Amino acid sequence: MDKELADQLKRVLTSLERLLPRSTSPVVWSENVAAIWRRQALGGYLEPVQGGAAIRLDDLLGIERQKDVVVENTRQFLAGYPANNVLLWGTRGTGKSSLVRALLHAYADQGLRVVQVDKSDLVNLPDIVDQIRNEPYRFIIFADDVSFETGESSYKVLKSALDGSVFAPSDNVIIYVTSNRRHLLPEYESDNRGAMLVNNEIHHGESVEEKISLSGRFGLWVGFHPFTQDQYVEVTRLWVERLCSLHGVTCEWSNELAKEAIDWSHVKGDRSGRISWQFANQWVGRVMLKRAGGG
Repeated sequence: MDKELADQLKRVLTSLERLLPRSTSPVVWSENVAAIWRRQALGGYLEPVQGGAAIRLDDLLGIERQKDVVVENTRQFLAGYPANNVLLWGTRGTGKSSLVRALLHAYADQGLRVVQVDKSDLVNLPDIVDQIRNEPYRFIIFADDVSFETGESSYKVLKSALDGSVFAPSDNVIIYVTSNRRHLLPEYESDNRGAMLVNNEIHHGESVEEKISLSGRFGLWVGFHPFTQDQYVEVTRLWVERLCSLHGVTCEWSNELAKEAIDWSHVKGDRSGRISWQFANQWVGRVMLKRAGGG
């Protein structure tokens, strides 16, 4: 075999190797409580997720009503009772994703497991469910920060899974999705123009109905909204006190500190739990550095 032909064969084999599924070991769910779906050219596989910073339900401040609703639904699911798929929607930084992670921390010892799936990989839902349907655990399939354009393949598969018409998850699987959009699809001013002819859309009502048909298949809608200024200040105070206690630092809340927190939110252009937590970290860390003589 001449060198040129050997080089060609090597290139072909290298290309084929990239297309072949990666050799992976099954996730050991007794040791791993979370996994993420990794896509490959000819399918995909579940990869264990190593534990990061543990978020507790008590760490999520200012969203007590939302926590109560989602926790109750999750407990029903864990007990094998009827429960709903959940859409957590609303403003960024309000605790939607953190709530799901906190559920895992709270209920992993009761058999809860989480499989995170990117929006573009929702087309693989049937394959994912097949890999976990016989496991003796209860799984949340979690898709974070989801939004679609009408007609996307992932949109259609998720819609089918929620509806159960073509593909339905097994009894040990429930779906939790977070989104900044209430209906997971873009909404336009034209959607409110009633029966007017818009962009040559003759049956405009059917077009609008399609936009809400996906979100309507979630049994629970849980809305997360920006804090009022008073709520923001209160949550920030709680975070400052909690971090001071955690680090053994004496802190005293004051009107001046409240004003500093409000100014911080103005710079960020947002009032949310995330912004409160970020301010508390910055302020408490600065106090600790000064008391240590570092500035």
